[in-house]
Amino acid sequence: MGTLYLVRHGQASFGAADYDNLSELGTRQCQALGEWLAQQSLQFDAVLTGTLRRHAQSLQAIDAGHGAMPAAQPLPGLNEYDPEALIKALGVALPPHDSPLSPEVVKAHFRLLREALAAWMAGRTQPQGMPSWADFSASVAATLEQVRTQHTGNVLIVSSGGPIATAVAQVLGAPVETAIELNLRIRNSAVTEFAFNAKRHHLLSFNHLPHLHAPERAGWLSYA
Repeated sequence: MGTLYLVRHGQASFGAADYDNLSELGTRQCQALGEWLAQQSLQFDAVLTGTLRRHAQSLQAIDAGHGAMPAAQPLPGLNEYDPEALIKALGVALPPHDSPLSPEVVKAHFRLLREALAAWMAGRTQPQGMPSWADFSASVAATLEQVRTQHTGNVLIVSSGGPIATAVAQVLGAPVETAIELNLRIRNSAVTEFAFNAKRHHLLSFNHLPHLHAPERAGWLSYA
């Protein structure tokens, strides 16, 4: 029996020309998580990450707080979908990156993203440069199988909301619509836990932020 800890990256650069960089807050979130993991005396047999910059930066900050992370195995199958490609596949023009991020703009973005995810998952669109939903989902399933068949202790995955939500839906046997709802609610640096054995995974917790519970960190919560 082992435990798989799935961590979403820290806050990135939503609204910037290059989203794939942690913000200063994102670095603090992940370092605090590393400190919390060390306080729980958690050691990891293996670390798996996506290959995006924000995944590597998040793991670096986690290790700065923890101090004893093993070398990571990068897996492209843990990478996030491309939200811009998804929305463009609907035939919708995105606002320029220098547009002000008003609450209305942010709300419209996530409304379109929800619609775009549903279309992709149903096979109604095939966003440019992205895998099909079937291939994306299969990559997540393959990673879960790798964890089950190759490990028995604690394993850490640092990834993004899409792969983590997909993994939770797969473990629960939930419909793809559930993956969308889970995805849009996962907070930056949040922890999701699976217990696993050689046959299957079991969900223990979802979207947990134990490292941000201190009152002085009340303003550290973020979603994008």
